[in-house]
Amino acid sequence: MKNDDQTKGSWDQVKGEAKKQFGKLTDNESMEAEGRMDKGKGKVREAFGDAKENVSRAFNDSKRD
Repeated sequence: MKNDDQTKGSWDQVKGEAKKQFGKLTDNESMEAEGRMDKGKGKVREAFGDAKENVSRAFNDSKRD
């Protein structure tokens, strides 16, 4: 199950890609740049969520030993 950061990060990537493509389609460089920023932000947030999940899993596994 994904945590909140992973889910929001994935959504930001989808939203960013849509904005980027819309910017290309309409020749709107500002929208395209905003899309790239959203996509990058989403990747970072998802990676942060992955790291939190890994730390949580490692902590829970160490408690069982």
